[in-house]
Formats: sequence, C-alpha cells, structure tokens
Amino acid sequence: MSYPKVYADFHNADLKGRLRLNCVGTMEDLSRLHIKLSDGQPLTLYSEELEVDGVVQYSDEESLWVALIDWDAIREVEEAVTYLHA
Repeated sequence: MSYPKVYADFHNADLKGRLRLNCVGTMEDLSRLHIKLSDGQPLTLYSEELEVDGVVQYSDEESLWVALIDWDAIREVEEAVTYLHA
C-alpha cells in the first residue's frame, strides 16, 4: 500500500524512538500535499536514500506530532537521477 511521502529527519527522534514531525522539510511536504496530521494516520517518511512507513501520533509530552516507526524496517532507496544529454 502506498502512503503519502513526507520528509523526516531520522536523527530527530524523541526518547521513545518516534520521529518528530517538526522540521522545515516536513512542514513543506505537509503543506504541498495538503495534509493535516491526525492520530493513526499512516505516512511514508523519507530522508535522502532512506524511507520507512510510520503512524502519526501526538506527543503530549512535547506538544508536537511524531511518527511511530519500526527502526528495523527502514529501507534504502536509490534516488532517481535524470541525465540530460547535450
């Protein structure tokens, strides 16, 4: 199943190992895709050549949205490269 793809910083996790969804790239993707976060919402989170499926949760402790992910399920993906020939 395909979920909306949203940027996340994989180095920006809370103490429970959930990715914080508060960085600029995340906000830009959410705005571009017209996504309003809600508890239980599935997303695919990406950063450079990594991606993982996650479920959105609200962190009452930090008053921000996070994504619960399985750190063992992170996938490496190759970036699409377009070559222009002169």
